[in-house]
Amino acid sequence: MTPLRYVRGDATSPQAAGPKLIAHVCNDLGGWGKGFVVAVSRRWPEPERDYRAWHRERAHNDFALGAVRVVQVRADTWVANMIGQHGMRTGSKGPPIRYDALGHCLGAVADHAVRLQASVHMPRIGAGLAGGRWEQIEPLIIDRLCARDIATTVYDLA
Repeated sequence: MTPLRYVRGDATSPQAAGPKLIAHVCNDLGGWGKGFVVAVSRRWPEPERDYRAWHRERAHNDFALGAVRVVQVRADTWVANMIGQHGMRTGSKGPPIRYDALGHCLGAVADHAVRLQASVHMPRIGAGLAGGRWEQIEPLIIDRLCARDIATTVYDLA
């Protein structure tokens, strides 16, 4: 098992050689405009464009909790849009994060990482606007990615 690595830095600028896959959590409402996605959009327009089209055509595709779309943004870099958040606000059913969906997404990201021979990079997914608890999210990352010997790095902004 490869240990989960933590570094200070920007997940949109992965610190690794070779192919890289940047994973982040999206909501199931088609909203894009707060949190880490702002940094993603500043660097590359393709992930937002793909997410919005994916949502717009959701009646004819797999857009739903637990789904993942991987978008190539450079020759050696991809962004994984993971639908792991229901809505955008905390309500009677708790925060927007859906741990089951996130676990499913991380499994799909692992499959993509293996296929691409890529390391995985992310902010503290699901623990910001999605309202999740890192103590519940970290074990999912370790189980779905690190246990498969996928080099995975979590970035904390300095």
